[in-house]
Amino acid sequence: MSASNNDDEPSSINPIYSGFKDWTVHQVGEYLMQNEHLGLNDVADKFIEAGIAGAQLAELTGELLEKMKIEHMGQRQKVLQLIRELHSLADAEHSTKVFNDPIHGHIEVSSLCAAIIDTKQFQRLRFLKQLGGCYWVFPGAPHNRFEHSIGVYWLAGQLVRALRTRQPFLRITDADIICVQIAGLCHDLGHGPFSHMFDEKFIPKIDKNSKWRHEDASVAMFDYLVEDNNLIPLFEQHGLIESDRIFIKELIAGPSPESIQDTNWNFCGRPKSKSFLYEIVANKRNGIDVDKWDYFARDCYHLGLNNNFDHTRFIKFARVLEVDGVFQICCRDKEANCLYDMYHTRIVLHQRAYEHKVKNIVEYMITEALVEANDHILLEGKDGVKRKMSEAIYDMVAFCQLNDTIYNHILISSDPNLGSAKTILKMIERRELYRCIGQTRPRTPTKAHKQDEDVIRKEVAAHVPPKDREYITASDLVVHVIKYDYGMDVNNPVDSVRFYTKDDPNTAVNLPKEKVSQMLPEKFAEEHIRVYCKKSDPQSIKISRAAFNSWYKTEQDV
Repeated sequence: MSASNNDDEPSSINPIYSGFKDWTVHQVGEYLMQNEHLGLNDVADKFIEAGIAGAQLAELTGELLEKMKIEHMGQRQKVLQLIRELHSLADAEHSTKVFNDPIHGHIEVSSLCAAIIDTKQFQRLRFLKQLGGCYWVFPGAPHNRFEHSIGVYWLAGQLVRALRTRQPFLRITDADIICVQIAGLCHDLGHGPFSHMFDEKFIPKIDKNSKWRHEDASVAMFDYLVEDNNLIPLFEQHGLIESDRIFIKELIAGPSPESIQDTNWNFCGRPKSKSFLYEIVANKRNGIDVDKWDYFARDCYHLGLNNNFDHTRFIKFARVLEVDGVFQICCRDKEANCLYDMYHTRIVLHQRAYEHKVKNIVEYMITEALVEANDHILLEGKDGVKRKMSEAIYDMVAFCQLNDTIYNHILISSDPNLGSAKTILKMIERRELYRCIGQTRPRTPTKAHKQDEDVIRKEVAAHVPPKDREYITASDLVVHVIKYDYGMDVNNPVDSVRFYTKDDPNTAVNLPKEKVSQMLPEKFAEEHIRVYCKKSDPQSIKISRAAFNSWYKTEQDV
């Protein structure tokens, strides 16, 4: 039986490859026969006999083709190659933007993701510095969340496509791929001004009991983006339904630490058999995810630091295996040292940039300015309601207007209510920063950073001699308790990674540290205490530094 002999079917296939999922059984057969040089006429007949339409092409594997009586391996490989090319052609038709990225090269973006990028909600990321206050220390690092998000989109696609090619029986669909990529694209929509400064410093300063996370706002902003720009029809045009949008939001929010340990499946977007997809954008199990890969490469590039981790190599060896009833992304055993390099890169970035003493105090001062301005800058939110900056996190209409430009808004404002905030920012501009008077490591780990910081500040102030307390009081000091770790608190994150061996690639195993190398770290976390003085005159610096040294000596003697 041949497709061309049936008068009830169209005589030619749809030339728009992006619509191949709508092809009829006979159009699929005709597509196979058009490639005469491959000799697939008999295969086309078998496709028609099996009733394979365009919507089923993405599900085909070598095993299924063999069951269809396509017994010659060479023919099966040719068919699978044709299907891959068909997907590539469809992707090319959907690709309407190409970004020339300094990290990943030319990045093609599908029409759906291009539509997301071209919204005001996403464009806002152009005005959120990736590294916050680092720009005041590293002038070559002014990059923003915008380019980072596009990089995560790209890497998410690279990893999930590699898994589909290597393990077709995982049944990773086109919808799975685009959902994971959209999650990578939108995972940082909820960041506030100067990125982590906003959620880790400003919001706790306003409300010390706040449980708000930027991931929560990213989910809310995604909903606002889709609704405000009427993108649901475009999602449906790309075959994405409501459950897919739920899946995207679950990926953005990331699984909680509790859900990782829970044997029940608590997600609605995808079944438990696709649990590994939840580890691609935000991996709470062991921290190996494409978000880190992009910011490692991008931040090191702009900071002028070396990145010792090669994510392309990890992708080559990534494999999905079942571990305790859950499918996880596993790694080849010989790559364990590379993973330690990845976690070490994280430590180096924190030590040399993210927790730099000048960067931290700049962010502290910007936070002070935003706190002072909070009651006097109102943003118009949903239904015209006016919101303070600290209230905008629950109103995406207002939050969408909030970005790093708030700094210049305060700096050039003539509003007398913003006078104190403006004074602080002018000090930053003149480089009149609070001075670091000392740094040490605590003898015992601190339990709760913010409470500890307040206690330490008072303890140091108590070491100021009575005659000098008119110059230095506790309110003149700033204390930061800084934690460096490999991403899993005091635990070795590699203990949460599963490996496979060359001889047994289908079995997941633990790889104890001692089997990797005798030269790996014994501890995976440490804390530092850093003290600053708000006054900059020589006498105040001398007094506060002496008080710090006295306190430090007392601590060592305990």
